[in-house]
Amino acid sequence: MVLVAILAAVIWGAGAVIGSTRENRLKTLGVLFGAVIGVNLLLPEAHPLRAATGGSAAPWLLLTGFVVLAFVYGRGLQYLRRRAAPTEDGPSQKTGAFSETELNRYARHIVLREVGGSGQKALKNAKVLVVGAGGLGAPVLQYLAAAGVGTIGVIDDDVVENANLQRQVIHTDENIGMAKVFSAQMALEAQNPFVTIRPYHRRLDDEIAETLISDYDIVLDGTDNFETRYLVNRACVAAGVPLISGALSQWEGQLSVFDPARGAPCYQCVFPQAPAAHLAPSCAQAGVIGPLPGVIGSMMAVEAIKVITGAGAPLRGQMVIYDALYGENRVIGVSKRDDCTICGDIS
Repeated sequence: MVLVAILAAVIWGAGAVIGSTRENRLKTLGVLFGAVIGVNLLLPEAHPLRAATGGSAAPWLLLTGFVVLAFVYGRGLQYLRRRAAPTEDGPSQKTGAFSETELNRYARHIVLREVGGSGQKALKNAKVLVVGAGGLGAPVLQYLAAAGVGTIGVIDDDVVENANLQRQVIHTDENIGMAKVFSAQMALEAQNPFVTIRPYHRRLDDEIAETLISDYDIVLDGTDNFETRYLVNRACVAAGVPLISGALSQWEGQLSVFDPARGAPCYQCVFPQAPAAHLAPSCAQAGVIGPLPGVIGSMMAVEAIKVITGAGAPLRGQMVIYDALYGENRVIGVSKRDDCTICGDIS
């Protein structure tokens, strides 16, 4: 038996030296003990190899039985622990109490007096819809997911193109040709597995706008055409859902919180009708500096967090205009219009 013990020690030590895994070393020891049992069962009693390995198979069979029982007992305990307490790090833990990993992840929010644990809980329970996964949608989505917003919907019918990558930083070169909502979903789930992403690869239209928006607590609009902006505004007013809208052109961006249910104007109060096409060219026509969507989109995400948590004073009744070329910020007041055809009857 001493010989077997020495062989076992040599196998274990040599495996450790060469970097063999614990599982492989245990398998090798199992082969050794199987061979020892075979020797004691098959060879005659007087055989020297049998004498050197104990002379009988009985003690080795008993030892094997104890090892098997210990293994089964250990695996049984692991199974019961998994049933009793879900893993702290698992991405499936998206609702309910915060895991230890989430508390550590959101610690810088929780220590903020204006957010705290209750604000972070509100973010976890919030459902936010982002319309557009392009220049403004990219930073909005990234910061909302990083902040721990529990459910994030994103609707866009476009696919990733090479020309997008100068500013739409959520997408990568390898995702060119992929639907933007699925490219964004991949990035967000990799960034924060504790949030749920709902991708809608289709255009927002009258058929679904009201039903879809009524399922969310707040909407952020980062689209680049007035038709969709007016549609989103109508649906948000009908559902009583706050709308955070941003827009870009060349070096300048703007944003505001449109929330007539809480005394602020709606989008159409401020922009009663779309300007002529030559007065509001698209980014493709007029160009846009790459980091500008990141600035405005990040500000939109901040406003969403403020609305959800109740922190500070959201931009209701105010519009921020940022001029990147000259580094200037302006805040102007915007008012609700009694004759607005969309929200005029909301007091």
